[in-house]
Amino acid sequence: MSEQQFRINFCDICRIQYLRNSHFAMIAIVACIGIDCRFSSTFSGLGTYTRSLVPLLVQKLKHHHLVVFVTDPDEPWLDDIPPSVTLMVVPYPHYSIAEQLLLPYRLKQTSIDLLFSPHFNVPLLSKVPSVVVIHDLILHRYPNQAGFIKRLAYRLVMWNALRHAKRIVAVSEFTQSEITSVYGDDILSKTTVVTEGYSKDFAPTSEPDLVPAGYFLYVGNAKEHKNVQVLLDAHEQVEGCLPLVLVTGGDELNDLRIPDRVSILTEMPHERMPAVYSNASYFVTPSLYEGFCLPILEARACGCPIIAANTSAIPEVAGPGALLVEPTVEGFMYALQNPPHDTSRPERKFNWDSAAQEISGILTSALNG
Repeated sequence: MSEQQFRINFCDICRIQYLRNSHFAMIAIVACIGIDCRFSSTFSGLGTYTRSLVPLLVQKLKHHHLVVFVTDPDEPWLDDIPPSVTLMVVPYPHYSIAEQLLLPYRLKQTSIDLLFSPHFNVPLLSKVPSVVVIHDLILHRYPNQAGFIKRLAYRLVMWNALRHAKRIVAVSEFTQSEITSVYGDDILSKTTVVTEGYSKDFAPTSEPDLVPAGYFLYVGNAKEHKNVQVLLDAHEQVEGCLPLVLVTGGDELNDLRIPDRVSILTEMPHERMPAVYSNASYFVTPSLYEGFCLPILEARACGCPIIAANTSAIPEVAGPGALLVEPTVEGFMYALQNPPHDTSRPERKFNWDSAAQEISGILTSALNG
């Protein structure tokens, strides 16, 4: 976006605000909604969530003026955002001092009526009404390598977001139950479960993969709650089973003990993942805690049978035919020796367009409320 385009769009916001406040205005002025898309630049679940949901959400909210906050206005996914939407660059990293001190001013500057945050990290000093999405309460349950200060800040920002939000979106029934168990049942009245979807790019394909077809596949990071070492240990003890492929990364990978017959793929491009799933014989995850677990949906969409831990939100997503076991070495040894033969495509409710439709209704309700 050029500087001239930005100035024109920003002036449009000011003009809308002027008309809203003018008793001479003869027409109803639509609301101005801000959408925090700073996570879209990350290769994370939150990045996938933002890039998948927001273009569809923008279509549903076409009668409102929209301001999309990004860190980079040249991200490819923004090509799907119409020019009527204002892009505002806010170069403030997540969980940073700049986010807390500078972002509230930029939010106020745009005169938005409502902020939609696909995560809980609404700045403490922000006075803008908000709708937040809660994916999990992971640091409440598994601090991983987070220090005391980070955990304290996480809880404070989460508490503030839930307390002040006009509406709350939980991505699964499990996550909703986590919210109420930690923050009380009184928050339930403003919480709605809206499940995630999966990209139509994920479908069975015969495209060749980086590794020979026929393997157990794990997709995800290697943090403590992902329980990856249990899967590695189980695989090592089962003689003659298929090789194991991990699509993973991060510093935690260095802490794993990698046995033979295990391959690791890092920084796998999105466009390659349908082939990775399709050429796998089975998808497997030993995770102890998931607010949703999008890779399970992607694997099912590619026709890959599911082996997973019987924990958290996983039973909501795994579908019929999945083999769910206790997240122990013994449990996964059994699963690797007795894998399921069938899977099913994800249910119709796991749909990004439906999610966008539901969330647009929630935003409208928050504005009217």
